[in-house]
Amino acid sequence: MAVYTDVADDELKAFVGEYDIGEVLACKGIAEGVENSNFLLTTEHGNFILTLYEKRVALADLPFFIALMEHLARLGVACPTPLRGRDGVALRRLCARPAAIVTFLPGMWPRRILPFHCAALGRVLALLHCAGASFALSRENDLSLSGWKSLLLSCRERAGEVAPGLSGELEKELLALEAAWPKDLPKGVIHGDLFPDNVFFHGREVSGLIDFYFACTDFLAYDLSVCLNAWCFEEDGSLNVTKARLFIEGYRGVRPLLREELEALPTLARGSAFRFLLTRLFDWLQGSQGALVRLKDPLEFLQRLRFHRSARGPSAYGVEP
Repeated sequence: MAVYTDVADDELKAFVGEYDIGEVLACKGIAEGVENSNFLLTTEHGNFILTLYEKRVALADLPFFIALMEHLARLGVACPTPLRGRDGVALRRLCARPAAIVTFLPGMWPRRILPFHCAALGRVLALLHCAGASFALSRENDLSLSGWKSLLLSCRERAGEVAPGLSGELEKELLALEAAWPKDLPKGVIHGDLFPDNVFFHGREVSGLIDFYFACTDFLAYDLSVCLNAWCFEEDGSLNVTKARLFIEGYRGVRPLLREELEALPTLARGSAFRFLLTRLFDWLQGSQGALVRLKDPLEFLQRLRFHRSARGPSAYGVEP
């Protein structure tokens, strides 16, 4: 989440007036994240999230995201439910941008990741994948191999500003990933961006998943690799094998993993580390002048990428096929 676009009071009032949620009482920008403009919206009927879609979110993809959240919510996955206006339309326009209001989820995202967080996340991610199996729509992952190539080309000349020799290392890594990338693993709907600030907890259990705007159809095990990178590394850059094991075991307790999926984890984890390194690098080099947004350090994922490059199988993550 972030804020790139300011919304004038009169425009906000007219927009909210298209819904049956009462008058606006407050609207506050949310600084976390880097993709869309997000606001905590309070009306006479309670709290909601208002999102204006910007940057990498393509207009053609928005019906997929809206329908997916509606589908998952119907099947009991704790995720935001898009609100529909009096005319039955969920996706509207505000400040010349596509916009939507979704339900507000209770809970807090964990600032300090503990092992029980990882175990609970694994269970909920497997439930999401199982619920997504009956979702009729599909969307290609535009931040997979071909998307990485485009991002690297856009960052290559200035990558050395972030770390000496970074451009050359990334070019070699992309070639290695293209040669090793799996082809026949189980596919389905994945979240694609399940970082701690996108997962709310109440006590020891997950109370909600948010930000489905990178969701797509891809290898289910790729979603696990994203979470390994996002949840299981410590501040010193080392993998916490206990967290990784509990996460994978939590997942396997709901949806069993094939041997091929487990054996592909090092490659998939290299790929997801590469993906987040590139998108952070792009945002770091481009900057976001005037936006309420917190840029994230791309080099966190360079160290994680190097770990996965040296991993020799699922045992590196504390599990066996």
